[in-house]
Amino acid sequence: MDFLGLRTLTVIQDTIDLVKENRGIDVEFDQEMSDPKVYKLWQEGKSCGIFQFESQGMTNFMKELKPDCLEDLIAGVSLYRPGPMDQIPRYIKGKLNPGHNEYTHPSLEPILNVTYGCMVYQEQVMQIVRDLAGYSLR
Repeated sequence: MDFLGLRTLTVIQDTIDLVKENRGIDVEFDQEMSDPKVYKLWQEGKSCGIFQFESQGMTNFMKELKPDCLEDLIAGVSLYRPGPMDQIPRYIKGKLNPGHNEYTHPSLEPILNVTYGCMVYQEQVMQIVRDLAGYSLR
């Protein structure tokens, strides 16, 4: 599902309006996203019909990872690609064994600690070449 398509955004807004009108409930998407029941669905592999999470491989990854925060879901989507897929076992190990993450250099820890020592995002790579190699962003 293309959540950013104009038609889809209109359907979402219409749904929000109907929920308010019929149930008296205000649905707000910019609220805290830390409902343990929601993450439990991913942990149990109940992601059928959820864009980018419904494949068997991604479902297995989420069941093994046991995501409990939005950052895990974001990183999961980023890792489940041909290039960074080889980092998935390391990411899972880092999440499940906090404090045992390995960094090639101490300067990498503040950059990679959010992803358990794995380079997941291009912004992390850019920060690494700035901090360790002295490159500028220009």
